[in-house]
Amino acid sequence: MAKLDKNFLWGGALAANQFEGGYDQGGKGLSVHDVMTAGEHGKAREITETIEEDKFYPNHDGIDFYNRYKEDIALFGEMGLKCLRTSIAWTRIFPNGDEAEPNEEGLQFYDNIIDELLKYNIEPVLTLSHFEMPLHLAREYGGFRNRKVVDYFVRFAETVFNRYKDKVKYWMTFNEINNQMDTSNPIFLWTNSGVTLAEDEDPEEVLYQVAHNELIASALAVSKGKEINPDFIIGNMISHVPIYPYSCNPNDIMEAEIANRLRFFFPDVQVRGYYPGYALKMFEKNGYDIKWQEGDDEILKNGTVEYIAFSYYMSTVVKHDEVTSVEDNVVNGGLPNSVKNPYIKESQWGWAIDPVGLRYTLNVLYNRYQLPLFIVENGFGTTDEFKEDGTIDDQERIDYLREHIKASIQAVDEDGVDLMGYTPWGIIDIVSFTTGEMKKRYGLIHVDRDNEGNGTLKRTKKNSFYWFNNVIKTNGEEL
Repeated sequence: MAKLDKNFLWGGALAANQFEGGYDQGGKGLSVHDVMTAGEHGKAREITETIEEDKFYPNHDGIDFYNRYKEDIALFGEMGLKCLRTSIAWTRIFPNGDEAEPNEEGLQFYDNIIDELLKYNIEPVLTLSHFEMPLHLAREYGGFRNRKVVDYFVRFAETVFNRYKDKVKYWMTFNEINNQMDTSNPIFLWTNSGVTLAEDEDPEEVLYQVAHNELIASALAVSKGKEINPDFIIGNMISHVPIYPYSCNPNDIMEAEIANRLRFFFPDVQVRGYYPGYALKMFEKNGYDIKWQEGDDEILKNGTVEYIAFSYYMSTVVKHDEVTSVEDNVVNGGLPNSVKNPYIKESQWGWAIDPVGLRYTLNVLYNRYQLPLFIVENGFGTTDEFKEDGTIDDQERIDYLREHIKASIQAVDEDGVDLMGYTPWGIIDIVSFTTGEMKKRYGLIHVDRDNEGNGTLKRTKKNSFYWFNNVIKTNGEEL
């Protein structure tokens, strides 16, 4: 008996803002990502007021999927993908976000993409908002600070639900909705919610007001989607970096328990339909005045999700008596009291490599929520080198993916977790979200483009391409 269901969704994951390009084509408006310059490891991306001629914005061109989608989808078909998880760029449909009518050219573009995927029997899995809020909504309305933006998001969701209701089954509302819990990094509130902070504001209070509006938007979209097509399967999408206690010292255990609320707040509401007690108590203690409207309780209750999609790249560790400034903290995915885990290795970018942490995460999420799970991001960012014969031997990436897939299968086979699918992040090389770099590559297909935007954009299959093709063919039996 196969360990994974025969309909297991093997696929790949991408985001419109990181690979589509064509930022000024087809009637598309500017998004929050279109004013983010290139950065690098250790150097933050700059968010500019408008597009400045002397700065480089890598997301503008991405890898030019907009003009090359047939070539790329043919490669996905050759790889054997059962699904492709990607997003619909909000600004292709509503360029400013507050228009009364959608942009037909943008809607037709996604019709073309979906039809091309279906031609190869690749199931589209679509995220409504993957860091692609219209810039106009961020600048003129304050992003999700403003309750009006909830209405504009729901209009966008309703538009695409209606347009693709007979072609698309699987949906997600907001990508990594919980990564904005890290208010120390302004990139997260900006990309998730179109929000910038004033110097005298309490970042945490702003976050929770923004969060409430986004949770309402997500719930309303779920309800509207199920009304349009009851067969839709609509989930949320969270980033999950499990937080381990450094030791069995009870203070470390409690420190991890409290810290993990940062991971669970959003899914607690999206799955259960109400705010958890720890959040309400925190609002009360801190004197936070979160603006609710009449009927919000019912909206949250009626708009719960049907599955939990999540990204998993690494784990982190907290120590109760560790004090590290945000500036000095180099433990990726960590907190001000994070420490390095002495039992695991790290990637070139300092990310913890912890396959067992994925099995642990699957258990924690499934036991907490009892909903199907979907690993929609997992991958290994590193540099690639061509061999003399023109091939790319990315064995390190294969090893990473193999061990994480093994851990996922163990969670299904030994722990009884209900797992829908697995889509490695960046199935083809794309622009990095955090730094805007190209040299930090996740893809199983190489794209000839460098950090400065130079290159032919030629696609080359890496060794991992062929390896993953066989994994899919054997439904994970041969790793």
